[in-house]
Amino acid sequence: MSEQKPKQDMGSSSIPKLMLNLAIPAVVAQLINMLYNIVDRIYIGHIPDAGASALTGVGLFLPILMMINAFAMLAGSGGAPRAAIAMGKQDREGAQKILGNCFSVLMILAALLTVLFYVFAPQLLRLFGASDVTLPYALSYARIYILGTVFVMIVMGLNPFITTQGFAKFSMITTVVGAVCNIILDPILIFGFRMGVRGAAVATVASQAISAIWVLWFLRGSKTMLRLTLPDMKIVPGVILPCLGLGVSTFVMLSTESILNISFNSSLSRFGGDVAVGAMTIISSCSQLVTLPLQGICQGGQPIMSYNFGAGKKERVKQAFRCQFGACVGYASFLWLLLMIVPQVFAGIFSSDSSLVTYTVWAMRIYMAGIFSTGVQIACQQTFMALGQAKISLLMACLRKLVLLIPLIFILPYFFSNKVFGVFVAEPVSDIVAATVTATMLFTRLNRILDQGAGDKAKNAG
Repeated sequence: MSEQKPKQDMGSSSIPKLMLNLAIPAVVAQLINMLYNIVDRIYIGHIPDAGASALTGVGLFLPILMMINAFAMLAGSGGAPRAAIAMGKQDREGAQKILGNCFSVLMILAALLTVLFYVFAPQLLRLFGASDVTLPYALSYARIYILGTVFVMIVMGLNPFITTQGFAKFSMITTVVGAVCNIILDPILIFGFRMGVRGAAVATVASQAISAIWVLWFLRGSKTMLRLTLPDMKIVPGVILPCLGLGVSTFVMLSTESILNISFNSSLSRFGGDVAVGAMTIISSCSQLVTLPLQGICQGGQPIMSYNFGAGKKERVKQAFRCQFGACVGYASFLWLLLMIVPQVFAGIFSSDSSLVTYTVWAMRIYMAGIFSTGVQIACQQTFMALGQAKISLLMACLRKLVLLIPLIFILPYFFSNKVFGVFVAEPVSDIVAATVTATMLFTRLNRILDQGAGDKAKNAG
């Protein structure tokens, strides 16, 4: 393999400069990636005479979409930090084996998920709360999207390996290319060819296929430091299992989003009907304006912390964490303020149905009341990931959703006369409690973790 220089020197360049160079493209990429999820809904919500029902139907597909994303990130989010730590230890061969093994697992998962979700899509959508009115729209979108699962797995699972090498701009282009294609194809297929929700699904799959080709072209080309090669694709348990172990926390975060969405939809369908489920579809889209850029900031911080942790440079890890923490808290607080002041602007983007927009404005102010705290929670939980702390990261990932939010969705409605209010208020309660616990865990353990990493570096050097 030819030696390539990273675009950023993780071990010696200025930390703030590194964060800007890596995080800004990652944030842009996440915002553009968000367009994959919301552009379809914006166009679908404005389909004449069927927009509200079609939007609700497509929203019911979200749990399946989240599960596909979760399996992709099981390999990607676990493999990329492991590869960065290996590169920090100057183990380039080991890092490349990690890439090859993760690719093989992604292909196996893509085949299994395509068959499983395609066959059982009708039953799953009914389980998620689809009515006789919304099921046809949900199923039309779902089955086309599911056929493109392999492209989602490649893009989401392998793109972190581009970012972790310092090629943040190339990683960003992956999502830019696909999103631009999606924005162009959506109105043509939805309205021009009158394909409705099927056109939205076809546009998304085609765009993801183009992005997948870009990722594979880069990882097989001459610019990458870690090259995707056939010999490295042979699955070795000692290589892949630590990656999957670290990726479990991100998998849990994303897969529980699926369970969470099911829980919200089932409770809201019971207490508020289709209009409440439709409002939740819009709110979940708006919440991505907060969470996805936060993940982009952490994607910029992860390679820096992982590399320097592997190199035993404790102060650089701490400085990178401080930059990441400040950026995440600042951004989350800014978005929280906007969502509290002008929720009608965000709701109106997704629907022209005045009754749905009015209902969504009321619900959004409740649901988003604690969203400012997610900057703290995500910054700290992703730092555990960057430092290879799989068990603690998994515990913190489970805390907010599995331990707190999902039970509260079903418990709190019985403490309020307005049951729907009880469902929505579960979110801010869980956000604030989880952020407090996660931050406390990190601040009390960080020095111990860094001391252990420096000790391992000294032991290997000796």
